[in-house]
Amino acid sequence: MHPLIGRLIVNFVLCLICFISYSSQIFVIWPWYGSVVSVELLALLVPFNTLVGMLLWNYFLCVVTDPGRVPDDWKPDTHLDGYEVKKLTGGPRHCRMCQKYKPPRAHHCRQCNRCVLRMDHHCPWVNNCVGHHNYGHFIRFLFYVDLACSYHLVMLTRRVFSAAGSRYWDEPSSAELVFIILNYVACVPVLLAVGGFSIYHFYSLLGNSTTIEGWEKDKAATMVRRGKIHEVKFPYNLGRRRNIESILGPNPLLWCWPTATPGTGLKYQLANDDDNHESWPPRDPAERRTSSPEQEFVLPSSPWTYENGSVNPTLEPFNAHLRDRDSSTKRRKSNSGRSMLPPYHPDYQEVSDVADDYSSEDSYNGKRNFVRRGSEGYEVRPVEREDMLQHYLRELGEEPGRYHRYIPYPESESEDDNIPLAQARGHISQ
Repeated sequence: MHPLIGRLIVNFVLCLICFISYSSQIFVIWPWYGSVVSVELLALLVPFNTLVGMLLWNYFLCVVTDPGRVPDDWKPDTHLDGYEVKKLTGGPRHCRMCQKYKPPRAHHCRQCNRCVLRMDHHCPWVNNCVGHHNYGHFIRFLFYVDLACSYHLVMLTRRVFSAAGSRYWDEPSSAELVFIILNYVACVPVLLAVGGFSIYHFYSLLGNSTTIEGWEKDKAATMVRRGKIHEVKFPYNLGRRRNIESILGPNPLLWCWPTATPGTGLKYQLANDDDNHESWPPRDPAERRTSSPEQEFVLPSSPWTYENGSVNPTLEPFNAHLRDRDSSTKRRKSNSGRSMLPPYHPDYQEVSDVADDYSSEDSYNGKRNFVRRGSEGYEVRPVEREDMLQHYLRELGEEPGRYHRYIPYPESESEDDNIPLAQARGHISQ
């Protein structure tokens, strides 16, 4: 996303928050109380503005706080528990884009073009990644959006019910009606969208998982259901209370107050489970892996390879030993009934299980081809022109014996030779 587009989206969100928050107070609530400051008015608007202020504060922190980046000289300590490994090689995770090692739960963001600590997702509404250092602010922002929108709808609904049973001098003006409708139209979709998003993230907070790890847990559950792997517990689930404390801090009185996320984001505490020795995310047994942890897959230098990976520089068919045998030498049949003669030998007798190595679909004119297994394909046998003609005539449904080959005659040098041109050049007879 272009930086200018991200800034426009942030300004749009700010304008939407301010419109919902202040247009309702200025054009609906303030006229309802007679445009006079009173204790009842303050008791109604002070809590609402407090929620709006906390909402804007946490939104500002989500936008400007760096979610966390990997230090240049950081390397994982493979002698300690808690470091994640690659699925294919089993070695420490390494980012090919950043050319750095990846700490646990870190992922590369294509929008930010760098690795983010404990990356949850890239949010276009805050024009920033949601990671280790700003995930707490993001959770609080969602929480205050839900509270502020709910409070806002309650105020508007009270004004509507009050106007429905009031007398003519207390009826809302045209401006009030317009702003009541606009506030409903703006606030209800926001509450539904952000409310559903909040439920998912509150559930993830209780399980101490990110959006990316939620996808990994779904994939692991699918492999367990299909019987590919046994059940593997999520290693970062410490219990609901400790999961919340790992994001919002150890003091419950400050969970709703903007505070820094505990820890550096380079290492995370694991659940105390002695039976869980599997790495996360669990590996799919169907995935191809290299034989050595440090060995990476390298393409062969030559494209001419067998299916087992060995090189075949001479490009010989796998049944070339049959071709190299002396056709005049007679071989006795083995006790199993297999013929030791090649199929093109005059004394060869076809046996059902002798021709297993040949392809009947690739034969031409009753003669079988030599096959190279792998990427080499087939060895094409040279075919004479006469055989091609006979094969073509059979395809047309004609009898090949009825046609004779056209043989041209040399032109005569004698001037007295009056043989017709057709007879001089040859003839065709049936």
